[in-house]
Amino acid sequence: MSIKKVIKGVLFLGLITLLVIVLANWRINSFAETRITTKLSEIPKHKVGMVLGTAKYTVGGQINLFFLYRIDAVEKLYKADKIDYVLVSGDNGNTNYNEPQAFKEALVERGIPEEKIILDYAGFRTLDSVVRAKEVFGQNQLIIISQPFHNARAIYIANHFGIEAIGFNAQSVHYTVSIKVQLREYLARVKVFVDLLFKVQPKFLGEKILIE
Repeated sequence: MSIKKVIKGVLFLGLITLLVIVLANWRINSFAETRITTKLSEIPKHKVGMVLGTAKYTVGGQINLFFLYRIDAVEKLYKADKIDYVLVSGDNGNTNYNEPQAFKEALVERGIPEEKIILDYAGFRTLDSVVRAKEVFGQNQLIIISQPFHNARAIYIANHFGIEAIGFNAQSVHYTVSIKVQLREYLARVKVFVDLLFKVQPKFLGEKILIE
């Protein structure tokens, strides 16, 4: 095979990849556009708000702004009486890493009663968190709490699984801090469609823990 053909093949593959990324992002953004907001006044009362987990600290040891701003958003919702319970869904893959517990401790410090906080330790990724909210915790309606780009993806997944979800946007993190996260998000959105096409399910489901 000539070098010219190889180059053409690489360029064609790159173009197709770019097109897929653009279409996946357009589809998710267009669907979620009217379903996410930063305004409390636009949020109707729900029984449960689900905050999506992230690490409390960065690799360098500083407080993770994604974490901090999600805590801020949950506090606003709860103290405005927009939610009765907080479902914290995150990764607890080993004994040294526990996203849900870190969120719980921070929320209790903000004045949210411990008995109003439910922890989902098997929210290893967004699809797991969303599906488990319905199948394990019995919720068909949710307020999802995260940064706007993350909320959009979560709401798209929720709709696919028959969950009526809206998103309350936590404050965005400046691009100079979050550029890596933003770049990963493009690929994560492509993976959404791959997962839905192949009917991927959460890693764990288990017994029901209904929030009543």
